[in-house]
Amino acid sequence: MTGLIAFREIVLKVHSRCDLACDHCYVYEHADQSWRARPKVISPEVVSQTASRLAEHARDHALPSVTVILHGGEPLLAGPARLRLVCEEFTRALAGTAALDLRIHTNGLQLTSRCLDLFAEFDVRVGISLDGDRAANDRHRRFADGRTSHPLVLAAVALLRSEPYRHLYQGLLCTVDLANDPVAVLDALVELEPPRVDFLLPHATWETPPVRPDGAPDAYARWLLRVFDHWERLGRPVSVRLFESLLSTLRGGPSLTESLGLAPTDLVVVETDGTLEQVDSLKSAYEGAAATGFDVFGHSFDEVAAHPGVRARQLGLAGVSATCRRCPVVRSCGGGLYTHRYRADPGGEDGFDHPSVYCTDLRELVDGVEGRTASRQTAPELTDPAELARSQEQLTRVLLARLNADRTGDPEWARSWELLARVERAGEPGARALGAVLDHPFTRTWVLEALDAGRDGRPDGPGAARRLAALAAAAVLRGGLDLPAEVPYRDGEVYLPTLGLLRLGAPGTQGRAALRATGSGYAVRDGRAEHRFGPAAGDARWLPVRSWSPPGSDGAPVALEDLDPYRNCFARPPRLRLGAGEAEEWRGRLDAAWALLHTAVPEFARAAAAGLTTLTPLAGGPRAHGWGEAGRHGPGALGVPYGAGARETALALLTGRRRARLRALTEVADLYALDGEWQHPSPWRERPVPVSRLLADVHERVAVEAYRRATAAPEPGASDRIQRALDRLAGAAELTSTGKRLVAELRWESKAVDA
Repeated sequence: MTGLIAFREIVLKVHSRCDLACDHCYVYEHADQSWRARPKVISPEVVSQTASRLAEHARDHALPSVTVILHGGEPLLAGPARLRLVCEEFTRALAGTAALDLRIHTNGLQLTSRCLDLFAEFDVRVGISLDGDRAANDRHRRFADGRTSHPLVLAAVALLRSEPYRHLYQGLLCTVDLANDPVAVLDALVELEPPRVDFLLPHATWETPPVRPDGAPDAYARWLLRVFDHWERLGRPVSVRLFESLLSTLRGGPSLTESLGLAPTDLVVVETDGTLEQVDSLKSAYEGAAATGFDVFGHSFDEVAAHPGVRARQLGLAGVSATCRRCPVVRSCGGGLYTHRYRADPGGEDGFDHPSVYCTDLRELVDGVEGRTASRQTAPELTDPAELARSQEQLTRVLLARLNADRTGDPEWARSWELLARVERAGEPGARALGAVLDHPFTRTWVLEALDAGRDGRPDGPGAARRLAALAAAAVLRGGLDLPAEVPYRDGEVYLPTLGLLRLGAPGTQGRAALRATGSGYAVRDGRAEHRFGPAAGDARWLPVRSWSPPGSDGAPVALEDLDPYRNCFARPPRLRLGAGEAEEWRGRLDAAWALLHTAVPEFARAAAAGLTTLTPLAGGPRAHGWGEAGRHGPGALGVPYGAGARETALALLTGRRRARLRALTEVADLYALDGEWQHPSPWRERPVPVSRLLADVHERVAVEAYRRATAAPEPGASDRIQRALDRLAGAAELTSTGKRLVAELRWESKAVDA
């Protein structure tokens, strides 16, 4: 069946009764009492049929792995023999189809060495319910006669933590109770050294609201934030899934728990009689809320996956209420657990189409965690240009290493790769020279094109091996290193990145040339003859990369790159090599444009200068908007229309650098999540746009408006449009902590413009 989300997790009820009488248990104490009519123990027939159905489902959906959680009631009451049957049947059924992840969730009272020996045989990981210290645990988890269960649970945990069973210890599950001391609860759990702790809100609905002793709508948030603060003070000694899920979504990552986030559910429950049900917590809503009408004997898992109740929990953003869809924290909280949204609706409408009964708690919890961690969650690349440059350097090296892995077996490539390694080992001059050629913006262009070509099975353009040889040779020459640098050439010439173009023969000729550094420049041996070239050689066959020093700048000169064959990565074609007069004329326009920027918008001009290393002249004059182009290359490069006047060139420098900076940020830092379908009205576009487009528009237009105001040419209504866009971004749920910090920065810039 098309469009179905496969089940990757099965909750298998192996026993429907329990040896405790917990007064907060959703199975026995809440609305749905269907457990009373079900067999106590799962039958061999149900076990076998469920295993077969799961194997069928895994084959049909090509699932690499599936998880089976043994549950109850209390699953250990099923006894070792029945538990062995379950392990054997599922292992047999899934063999050769999908990896099997077996788990059991228990109160621990019946846990023995015999059980753990069985679990070790089948690698069944064990999670235990424990609400904290004795006072906290005995508030709810008691025997029917009122006796404490705490010492027995501690004994079970001690056995599980001992050798040879320690590797089976999955973690502890704790239900929140406001009457308990949150610090004492965490300390008690941490003392048991669990691999993970799960904190769960008590199951409640709008019909049966959670207990709130002080009547405060954020009481559970305040309790959990006290746990979070103590967890932080202790140095996060154990994994806490609730907190780690929030930290993940605030960074733009996935949710790590069913109770939070917008990820679709992929879980189905099998009762002891083979009945197939939705998520178990729905039993808290009303009688039959979890029912599907299906069972393992007459129905496949695909039929359950198509059930309207299951599909409702697979809709992501569209599956939450309208109120939640407008909320800026919806990506982190996900509208809360589906069960907790239930409100009986006399009009017959969907009873789950509401915010969570814990709505205020969830909002305060997300905001509280974000407020406490925003400075650490914010990517340093946003505020530190040097850190952004380092991250970009590392990205290029990672991509180049990936390309190297793809070129195994190419002897030409291997020789050049070894030469690069020798350059890097040559001390500080070699490292500096290697950094210069790898940081050349069009090195990134070449690597990306070569990787794309390899994935698509296409020829790699000018040749990956030739370019790598040229990179290595350029590094040798820049570093003045006594290393052999041999380059193949085609069409009579070779481009040495960051240095220039060397003509070695007539068009159409090819061969190999040996290069070396000399005291005053470079030398090339092609056959028997050796020729000097470089800055002081005056050789017409050598076309150096020109440079431009921005007026008043104390940084390195900017390369005027009109030679690199990989500079053809902009929306419009680059100019061919500029004549000497053309180059001087362009430098003059750049000088005038730079002076204009520093006079009109000095703060923006200084930011534009940071990291600018390369300018490429593009064909033609300015387009209607006059903005610069950031092509597919590494940071530092910018394409500017050669035929633009000083004012248009100034705007191209400003906007192009803004585009380049934002793109460089998105390459190394998560500004927004990419897993949603959010669309936002844009003041500049007819249709709603994703947050990436809206953010890019605002990022550019704040600078454009500042420039236009300073040059007495403001755009009517531009300030209002910018503010509307910023307001929309401020409520965008998909922005990460870093993205929100960037929006705050843009708002500050906008206010400075309006002042």
